[in-house]
Amino acid sequence: MPKPSAPRWYALPLLVLGAAGFAAFWMLAALALDGLCAWLAPLAAVDMLLLLRIAKWPAGPARAAWAALATAGVVAAANFLIVAGQVGQNFGLRPWESALLLGRDYAWLLLRLTADRLDIALWTAGVLVALWAGLSGRRPAPSAR
Repeated sequence: MPKPSAPRWYALPLLVLGAAGFAAFWMLAALALDGLCAWLAPLAAVDMLLLLRIAKWPAGPARAAWAALATAGVVAAANFLIVAGQVGQNFGLRPWESALLLGRDYAWLLLRLTADRLDIALWTAGVLVALWAGLSGRRPAPSAR
């Protein structure tokens, strides 16, 4: 029986870069489609799991926790950037310029006014997908020997 591999040193930096890239993609898609695009949350979970799998992080509670944490971070960052982008459009600012000026409380207020139950359910589903899939890893097929 093969010994489970130890996590690689580059797994967490890869996860941070992947999360930032997915949050930026989510923001651009939401601003282009003029909505929150909450359906991207489960895709973000799958992306975070793939990044951890590429880095050979073993399946189990640690991978599930990192994937869920990264997915929740992507959901929070993407929604903050979406709100900042929509507010910034009114003032002629780019989303990242508006994000530097927008306060956390004001962004939270606007997000609560915009999001409905389906959006919240999809965000929650994304985090739950990351937890579930992080715990269950693919087992190697039995060998023919």
